[in-house]
Amino acid sequence: MGFGDLANKAKDALNSDRGEKISDQGLDKVAAAADKLTGGKYTEQIQKGRDAADEKIGNRGAEGGEPGAGRDDRR
Repeated sequence: MGFGDLANKAKDALNSDRGEKISDQGLDKVAAAADKLTGGKYTEQIQKGRDAADEKIGNRGAEGGEPGAGRDDRR
């Protein structure tokens, strides 16, 4: 198994519903931590960055779905 095979397996995992849920949870945690560290001063910019990252990874990015859909914004 080469690097390309491993990369394809990782891509397939992220494009699954389970992978999408896990990536969303990770992005939400990172966004919440960044928001906390900045005292809420940059909440809008952090959320835009979180949504941009979500578009690039997971199955919504692959299918062109709405960024942040189904996300729990409670912190």
